This record gives sequence, C-alpha cells and structure tokens, in this order.
Amino acid sequence: MKNVNQMRDFIKVMKALSDPNRVKIIKLLQRKILCVCEIQEVLGLAQSTASKHLKILEDADLITYSKEGLWVNCRIADGVRNVYAAALLKNLQHWLEDDDEVVALVARLPEICRENICGS
Repeated sequence: MKNVNQMRDFIKVMKALSDPNRVKIIKLLQRKILCVCEIQEVLGLAQSTASKHLKILEDADLITYSKEGLWVNCRIADGVRNVYAAALLKNLQHWLEDDDEVVALVARLPEICRENICGS
C-alpha cells in the first residue's frame, strides 16, 4: 500500500506544478509570506481562481496556511509531509530565477500591500 501512496503523492505534486500560475505562486512565496488578496493582486486573478490554485498547492503539500487575526497567510511548506514536494521546492529555489514573468512579478512585490488591497 505504501507504493500506492508514494505514487499518489508524486502525481499530486507534479499536477500542482503543471500550471504556470501555481508555479508563479510558489516563486512569489519563496520570497515573502503572502495573503490570498496579495497573490490575487500580483497575478491579476479573481479571488476564486487564486483560492482554487492555493488549495491545489496545499493538497500537494507545497504550501501551508496560518491565520493571523483577519489575515490568512500562505507560505512554502517545510517538506516534511511529502518528500517529492520537498525536492521540487528545493530545486524551484534556483529554477526560473531569470524567467521574464517571474522577474516582473517579483519586482512588483514591494508595491503589494495587503492593507491597501483588503483594508486593515
């Protein structure tokens, strides 16, 4: 049964990272903890679309959430629950760093402020 679980975990990670917006979310979260509204703003996504992407990333053990008052903060997972997620997250720290889209999104991070987007 363990091999079935390993395959399932591997496929979840690979499917989660098969969407460009989800890869972009990972690249952003490598630099900064973000709330859903900030991710939505920087990627230009509808709230429901951003939430759907985040749920897929969470189900693949690539990200986690924590609640701080009104904010739900998204961060990169520690990789303890899924070795495939851990391996891909480690490699993604270096991959795509020179990609034009990733560079442009990362450059926008300093101007993204949750208090201005969602109110305080």
